[in-house]
Amino acid sequence: MAEVVTFGVQETLRKVASLAAQDLSLLWGFEGEVTKLRDSLSMAQAVLRDAEQSKGRTEAVGMWVEKLEEIAHEADDVLDEYRYELLRRKVEVQKQMKKNLSNFFSLHNPVAFRLKMAHKTKKVNAALENLNNKAAGIGLVARSSRFGPETSHRGVALLDRETVSSFAQDEKYIVGREEVVSHIVTTLTNSSNYQENYLSVMPIVGMGGLGKTTLAKSIYHHREISRHFDKKIWICVSTPFKVKKILSGILEKLKPEKAGIRSKSTICENLQEDLKGKRYLLVLDDVWNDDPQKWDNLISCLLSVKDTQGSTIIVTTRSVTVASTVQTLPRCDLEKLSDQQCWLILKDRAFPDGSAPLDLDEAQERIGRDIAKKCAGVPLVAKVLGSMMRSKKSDGWKSIQKSTIWDLQEEEQRILSVLKLSFDELKSASLKQCFAYCSMFIKDFTIEKDDLIQLWMAQGLLLLSPTSSNREMEDIGNEYFNILLQNSFFQDVAKDGYNVITHCKMHDLVHDLAEHVSKSMGSNGIRHMSQISTSLLQEIPKRSVHKLRSVFSNGEDLGNILRSLKGLRILNLKKADIDELPISIGKLKHLRYLDISKTKIKLLPQSIGKLYNLQTLRMDDLNLEEFPKELQNLMNLRHVYFDKDPMKFPVDMGRLSNLRSLSFFIVGKERGRGIEELAGLKHLKGELSIYDLQHVTDGEEAKKAKLAEKTNIRKLRFEWQGNRSSAINIDRDVLEDLKPPSELELLEICKFSGDKFPSWMMSGYLFDALKRLTIDKARYLIEWTEIAAWPTEGTIVLFPRLEELLLRNCDQLTSAPTRFPCLQKLEIESMDSGMPISNISTHLTTLTCLIIKKIRRLTHLPEGMLKRNKNLSYLEIKDCPELTCIVDDVFGCCASLEELRISKCPNLRTLPDGLHTLLSLRKLIIENCKSLECIPVTYGLTSLCEFSVWFCPQLPSLPEGLEYCTSLQMLTIRKCSKIISIPITQGLPFLREIKISWCAQLSSLPSGLEYCTSLQKLTIEYCTSVEFVQTLHGFTSLRQLSLYRISGKILLSALESCTSLEILSISYCPNLETIPSLDSLTHLRKLAIYECDVLKSVPSALASSHYSLTRLIKLEVGGFWKELDSFPAFHVIPQLEELTLYGWPKLNSLPEQVQHFTSLTYLEIYSFDGMEALPEWLRNLTSLECLFISMSKNLMYLPTIEAMQCLTKLQHIHIYHCPLLKERCIKNIGPEWHKISHISTIRGAFHSQLGENRGQVLEFPSSHLVIYLAFWDVGCSSVVVKVGEGTPIATDFLGDSVAWDNSLSRIRSSKNFLPSLPNGLQHCTSLEHLSIINCWNLEAIPSLDSLTQLRELEICRCGGLKSLPPNAFAASLTQLKELEIGWFWEELDSFPVFQVIPQLETLSLWGWPKLSCLPKQVQCFTCLTSLTIHSFDGMEALPEWLRNLASLKILSIWKCKNLMYLPTLEAMKCLTKLQYIYIRNCPLLKERCNKDSGPEWPKISHIPNILCCLCDGPNILEICEPGWN
Repeated sequence: MAEVVTFGVQETLRKVASLAAQDLSLLWGFEGEVTKLRDSLSMAQAVLRDAEQSKGRTEAVGMWVEKLEEIAHEADDVLDEYRYELLRRKVEVQKQMKKNLSNFFSLHNPVAFRLKMAHKTKKVNAALENLNNKAAGIGLVARSSRFGPETSHRGVALLDRETVSSFAQDEKYIVGREEVVSHIVTTLTNSSNYQENYLSVMPIVGMGGLGKTTLAKSIYHHREISRHFDKKIWICVSTPFKVKKILSGILEKLKPEKAGIRSKSTICENLQEDLKGKRYLLVLDDVWNDDPQKWDNLISCLLSVKDTQGSTIIVTTRSVTVASTVQTLPRCDLEKLSDQQCWLILKDRAFPDGSAPLDLDEAQERIGRDIAKKCAGVPLVAKVLGSMMRSKKSDGWKSIQKSTIWDLQEEEQRILSVLKLSFDELKSASLKQCFAYCSMFIKDFTIEKDDLIQLWMAQGLLLLSPTSSNREMEDIGNEYFNILLQNSFFQDVAKDGYNVITHCKMHDLVHDLAEHVSKSMGSNGIRHMSQISTSLLQEIPKRSVHKLRSVFSNGEDLGNILRSLKGLRILNLKKADIDELPISIGKLKHLRYLDISKTKIKLLPQSIGKLYNLQTLRMDDLNLEEFPKELQNLMNLRHVYFDKDPMKFPVDMGRLSNLRSLSFFIVGKERGRGIEELAGLKHLKGELSIYDLQHVTDGEEAKKAKLAEKTNIRKLRFEWQGNRSSAINIDRDVLEDLKPPSELELLEICKFSGDKFPSWMMSGYLFDALKRLTIDKARYLIEWTEIAAWPTEGTIVLFPRLEELLLRNCDQLTSAPTRFPCLQKLEIESMDSGMPISNISTHLTTLTCLIIKKIRRLTHLPEGMLKRNKNLSYLEIKDCPELTCIVDDVFGCCASLEELRISKCPNLRTLPDGLHTLLSLRKLIIENCKSLECIPVTYGLTSLCEFSVWFCPQLPSLPEGLEYCTSLQMLTIRKCSKIISIPITQGLPFLREIKISWCAQLSSLPSGLEYCTSLQKLTIEYCTSVEFVQTLHGFTSLRQLSLYRISGKILLSALESCTSLEILSISYCPNLETIPSLDSLTHLRKLAIYECDVLKSVPSALASSHYSLTRLIKLEVGGFWKELDSFPAFHVIPQLEELTLYGWPKLNSLPEQVQHFTSLTYLEIYSFDGMEALPEWLRNLTSLECLFISMSKNLMYLPTIEAMQCLTKLQHIHIYHCPLLKERCIKNIGPEWHKISHISTIRGAFHSQLGENRGQVLEFPSSHLVIYLAFWDVGCSSVVVKVGEGTPIATDFLGDSVAWDNSLSRIRSSKNFLPSLPNGLQHCTSLEHLSIINCWNLEAIPSLDSLTQLRELEICRCGGLKSLPPNAFAASLTQLKELEIGWFWEELDSFPVFQVIPQLETLSLWGWPKLSCLPKQVQCFTCLTSLTIHSFDGMEALPEWLRNLASLKILSIWKCKNLMYLPTLEAMKCLTKLQYIYIRNCPLLKERCNKDSGPEWPKISHIPNILCCLCDGPNILEICEPGWN
């Protein structure tokens, strides 16, 4: 029999009753009907309380409850219509007052409105009266709210959760908890808590089904626990938490014959008798009570038992709040199992009694492992699914694989009941409804916390009680979110840089519970619809469509459907395929929430201004042309989101007086854009950034913002624009009167032009709460000091709670405050003086992080700075050209230092003495210190895990104490040309990675290398003197061995013992004569052996018919002894996916075995100079997707067109440095062109160079659409180009004039001294490709609006260019697919503004040193498949908004030398289509992306193809680190 679910209608009735109790001024004439409605609602609530207790009559009662819910929603609509009319009239009054008009009510008849509302109210009253009269007939009576016993689980059929200490048969096989058990057992048995009147309590916390009880049993039965404790007691508590019942249970376990004692005092007396003098372990399983008083009552009774020192309680719970209430020992947060561990459980259940076959069928195992993934790390699910898989064949497993776990029968009820217990413990009906509403999101959706709270609010689920006068709906929502989080309903939380939760997810099982609960709420399905298309919406019957309250639609054209959705509260159209919002949106009177983010909408209808009830409006990632002025009518709006665009900002924002969220305000010169608009926004909270403050003319204007009154703002940013040296006094006065509220926690001041700060930045009356202060690009700031309020007070403390201070690019600053009692992080960058550091450090003792960059005239750190800050854990000094000494020594200080980074300090000769005393140091990184001669480490740094030395050419040797750094895991030595040897003789047991490169005098590897038995990765590059004569015996952990450009002797002894090797790369090693057998290297995934001049054969493992390399998927081979007439024979490798072949002059064909590599997707052919034609058998490579041909100077012919068309998957062909083939592949005219014209991507320079044809007329057929005008030769006077029969194109290379032919399709300008583009460019209306590069004197580019056929556009490396064309990339460029821009005037602080190009697929951005971020418009390029970021030296982190580029497949990052951070893991995982990531010449990021040890590695480890390169020196193209994945 179905349960009666009442919490939904409870909340609706409460909301309607609250509305009916309000004083609505338009009720004149039918107050009696509304009074009657209030009484009827009260009666319905009373009867509902009885329905909640109903048993045995659920069918009739359920129907009654459903009808009541329907009537309650109708009443809600009626009363909400009253509310809407009040708001509408209020807006009209404001409009007429503004226009100074009267008699505006003549447009709307109030009498007619009252009559209509009276009729609707009577109808609701009649329905309620009828329903209340029917209640008695089905046995329902009115109950007082105080009536009845505890009802924690009313109406819910629960699984019996009584647990016992003994293991059930299915619990004896425990997986993945060994380390946790060992840790807890050690903690409990080694506990030093043997005090009197003390009980140790350890909580085990985790969501339902995660195995808390099983873990507790493992501990309970552990041998050491049995030895340590005299008594063990197991009690399943569950709910309710009754102290006497728990005590009685304990006594019963100790003495079964004493069961049944009722008196609490008698129970305690017996416990005293039975436990006195004994150490006991008490397990309280499944605790839900978070009432500290009840817990204290229990502990008090247990402490009455004497002489039980060392006794311990283990508590298992799903709630973090419960854990916090009870814990005295660190709690155990139970983690999910891995997919492998779930697979082991599945196998155990599917094949009981060890009946699993030793060699499981491969297909069946693949299905089983996929099912294991569906378990999502929850062992309970793995057990249930494993039981279902028992005795089933592959087909049966496949059916489970394709179903969802909730399609199961008995098992579904068991799991759901366990999870539902958490739900039933939620205190309020509104909280339960909030949880149920989460079913609107799809599974595994990343939920934004604020968005979720706004959705709850829009549904009316966050009602304020009469007593909560100081609270707001958002506060209730935050409280609800935290409760659900603490009860494990949410997981995978993400936090911002300030440790505030911003996003979360729901476990699939929890989501299923939300769906189950939501469906059980009767008509809820018709009221809330998620992921529904427009066509399905149109199919909803007319009698039901008005009931809809929420619609999440990703559909197409909305048409007229909105007119029928009259009851809608929430409309979420995010990512919907729509380009306009219908005018009918204004008819949705009840709408509270509207999200049109990431759509194609460019204009909002004026009718949006009629949504007077709207609370939340989200318009992120929209290319809006303008905001309608009617937005100012949304007087109920609390949260608004839109993109930052200085050219488009809503006017009259000050009228939105209910706003709580406005993340930024852009000050403008226009009316309605002034800073005074902020005055009326007194409810703003959270974060506010104010941009373009240069438009504020003086302090009096700044005062009008009334910032000090906005006491709920916690994060505030002030930013000016431009280089404004003449605005020193103006900025100072403006900032003086922008005095922020005293509750502020974070403050940023950017591009302030004053020479000193306002008084409120120098007195101690404002910043009691401030935790983070950032001052950036205040280039004229000279003075910043404390001032005393009275002469007798002395120096005051400006920032008593400041934890982080960041001073950047304040070049002229010479002083700073001296007292920061709580400062933990100090970052100072780009200053001409070291005085601010000296000032700040005077009394500083609390630092944990110190970062100093680009400080001129700094010769050493202030005296005593390191000694006073004993908790310093991170120290970085970078780019300080005059630094000669950090400190003399570190004896007696820096005991907590964990990471030390020194880079770009060219005059630093030695590190401080006493480094060996830094016992906590884990990372020591030294880079680009050209004068460094000594690293004084004579003893081991016992905690050091990573040691890296880069580009220290004067360093003669590594520290002697290196071999005593016994915890070392990673060693990197690069470009240290004087180092001869590496002092490791005994071996380092934990060393996992060694990278040595560019050490010209290094003659040998460490003698103790063979004793480094944990080594996983060994890379030696560009060490011209080294000899790699190394026995590899015992290197069983080695996974990657890379040898590149080693000129000395190479002898790989015992290579066959490296059985874990996955990557072997040996290239450009001229003295490699032979390679031993690879037969035992069965884990090898990539093998590269090329350009080894004396090598005459491939390894036997490739040539042998007994093929063992079954996991090899990538092979690079060739470039052997030049006298060989043919390629050495090698065996067919059926699973190979990528192949690169290197040839030599004598070869005239490819090895024929290649035609049998039918799995090949990538083929590269390199340096086959003797080959004239590619073989016809290439047609057999039917899986081929990419063909790369380079450095084959005599190659002329591709396979026949028939053969090329057999390669149906071929998408990319690249031809480089193959002059004959390149000429034959010129588009439309080359004889080979027709063979490749069908391929989507063709790369290569297929153009005619005109630089040598001075004064000539060059004629091309009219079909030749590809023409480059390559302005390479400054001395050229002119070239005339004639296309077909058209008018000749006379080009003047000095740029004075040009007559352009309108059929021209491709133009390239790369003339270094071109001051301007020739006139008439706008007439090239057929132009498809425009390239403007290396034009360093170019100052302006004319409008491109008329070039509507443009597909590819390049504007880059133009150092004189300060702006892009007018209306850059206007809406007329609808064909533009590829764009490359950047590297403009280097004094620009930001990227020139350009418009969003929605259809763009390929984008390359070139930066310059002053840029610290990417242009934010890029986040709106949602069709982008390829993004290249080049030379953004000022950027340290990629933006979080990168997650929005959902179509991105390729991400390339080049020459960003200071880039360290990728977006968060959550953001990277949003890029579900990303297949390739290339990182080139980004040394910091490359290091941080190191596999296994790099902190950025987890963010990219899921990406299939990763390439990381460094390029150094004029003759070196690239140093490739083999693909990791």
